[in-house]
Amino acid sequence: MGVTGSGKTTVGTLLAAQLGWEFADADQFHPAANVEKMARGIALTDADREPWLRALHDAIVQWLADGKNVVLACSALKRSYREKLGIGGEVRLVYLKGSYDLIAARLRERHGHFATEAILAGQFAALQEPDEAIVVSVQASPQQMVSEIRRPLGLG
Repeated sequence: MGVTGSGKTTVGTLLAAQLGWEFADADQFHPAANVEKMARGIALTDADREPWLRALHDAIVQWLADGKNVVLACSALKRSYREKLGIGGEVRLVYLKGSYDLIAARLRERHGHFATEAILAGQFAALQEPDEAIVVSVQASPQQMVSEIRRPLGLG
């Protein structure tokens, strides 16, 4: 979890590949209207996020029922969102933490993604840092971040 530009997709893809797990990006679960709003720099409301959170929750429930190991890259900015996703128990949370300035600089370098620096301020305003998560600094390289995630999970 983390704000846009924190490295969720990059680190999640690398982690999943190393572990031989599936990777899923929560952005793919957004309705088209949400993607369009974010692309225009318009912050989503909690009402906008409701169908997205429901779809993610349903996917997590199905993955658990199927015994699948999946790395899901998801902003999950608010505590209430994480509760709706069902994080806890078999689902572990990793928080990719970084400063506004560092992440904004990275977003200015990123091209072709619907989430731009225009929505970053709103994401930082909405962010409720998790109490129970593996916290990894985004200042590290993606490989270092993956190593920092694997250790507390007992995945070496």
